[in-house]
Amino acid sequence: MRAPEKRPDNRNRLYTSCEDFSWKGVQVEKYKSGGDDWSGIVRQVLIGGRGESAKFHLRYFEIEPGGFSSFETHKHEHVVITVRGRGRAKVKRRIMDLKYLDVLYVNPDSPHRLSNPYEEPFGFFCIVNAKRDRPKIINKKPKD
Repeated sequence: MRAPEKRPDNRNRLYTSCEDFSWKGVQVEKYKSGGDDWSGIVRQVLIGGRGESAKFHLRYFEIEPGGFSSFETHKHEHVVITVRGRGRAKVKRRIMDLKYLDVLYVNPDSPHRLSNPYEEPFGFFCIVNAKRDRPKIINKKPKD
C-alpha cells in the first residue's frame, strides 16, 4: 500500500463543536452556488479541501423545516448519518424517514433527495469521495 501524499498543509486539526451544530473554524456555506431546485439548506465542509490527503470529504448539512435538496444523480456514493432532528430521503422511488443516528447509504447512479417535512431542523453528516463527478439534476420541483 502506498503512503499518502505529503502536503505542507496536511496537518492534524480539531474543529471544536458549538451548541448550534456549527464548528469553530468552519464556515457555513450555501448548499449550492445557484439553482432553483433546492431550498432552505446550508452546509459546512469539515474535512476536505484544506490540504488533507483523505480520499473522502465529510460535510454537515442542515435543512430547515420545509426545505429540500436537489433531486439528483451522480456516479459517486454517499453515506448520510442523521445527527439532528428528523428528515426524509427519497432514493429512486423509495421514501424513507430518517431519525437520530440512522445511517443511509446511497449507491452510485441512484436518484436521491433529502427533505425536511418536520418542524425542527434536520442535520446530517454526509461522507463522499474526495474526487467525484458533478450531479445531474433530475427535476426541479419536489413531489415527495
